[in-house]
Amino acid sequence: MLRVAVIGAGRIGKVHAAAVAAHPQARLVAVCDPIGTGAADLAAIYEAKAYAEAADLFADSDVDAVIIGSPTPLHAQQVLAAARAGKAVLVEKPVAGDVDEARALEAELATFEHPPVMVGFQRRYDPSIRRAKALADAGELGTIEQVTIVARDPGPPPAEYVAASGGLFKDMTIHDFDEARFFIGDIVEVSAFGQNVLPELAETGDFDAAMVLLRGAGGAVATITNNRRCVTGYDQRLEVHGSLGSAVMDNWRETTLSVNTRDASGVRQPYLDFFLERYAAAYSNELSAFIDAINSGTEVSPTVADGVAALLVAQAAEESARTGRTVRLDIGGTPDYGG
Repeated sequence: MLRVAVIGAGRIGKVHAAAVAAHPQARLVAVCDPIGTGAADLAAIYEAKAYAEAADLFADSDVDAVIIGSPTPLHAQQVLAAARAGKAVLVEKPVAGDVDEARALEAELATFEHPPVMVGFQRRYDPSIRRAKALADAGELGTIEQVTIVARDPGPPPAEYVAASGGLFKDMTIHDFDEARFFIGDIVEVSAFGQNVLPELAETGDFDAAMVLLRGAGGAVATITNNRRCVTGYDQRLEVHGSLGSAVMDNWRETTLSVNTRDASGVRQPYLDFFLERYAAAYSNELSAFIDAINSGTEVSPTVADGVAALLVAQAAEESARTGRTVRLDIGGTPDYGG
């Protein structure tokens, strides 16, 4: 039984705590959060210990693995501290605040033996996305030519969250960058167009919607459409188009029911409300993969290197959106700002 602790008692921390508690091979033993009674309140639900300081959690010999759901600026330092303490780590995206910090973390982790460190790009573990990937890998779709990703949130987060999030591309689109890499591999060219459509977020200085075009090293291209507002619900769609066919993932609804009346036809329920519902299975499958890697000694996926690569694309997209120029990346990840 893997003894797991969660850092962060907010929205994502509660998701991970519930996933750990429900897993037959894991037990939630501790929760850490420095703000108010968050750690104590969440820990009490699962009869776990509560900590205010991450250092105290890392020193706890009853903890085998740590899931890090703290604010982005703390990710790199907490990953390193946990790994040095001999804890396996699953860290939420992004792996660090910027590319330089992420690369420094990757380099430092390479200097000592430690348990697995996995980055929480849970979409790789969504059943529909994994099925599309399996079909692509098996050659059923032929040569992959185009990938289309649509990801829109039902409503924007608070302005104070946006201001501290690292920006749309690092906070939201980074999941889509990893998903695109999952299908087309290394990204060598990025063109992004940012939008400001929500007056309530104007003072953050960040984009609240965007479209991004990516070109992979093998010639395939991916388009990503983001928006922090979608009045119809959590809009999550995917198309993987190849020379022999395509795989299409549509939005999930509570039921598949379609209603016809004299006033309208084909009326369906709204999309699922948010990522907590839409990606519930993905979080569970992600945790299983994390536990399996720890128990078997095999490599985790996504790795810290995947986290660095997605962050590099996010940084390039930000630069492209603000300058109006295409950003080219070599395979090693060096940006080249072109026309």
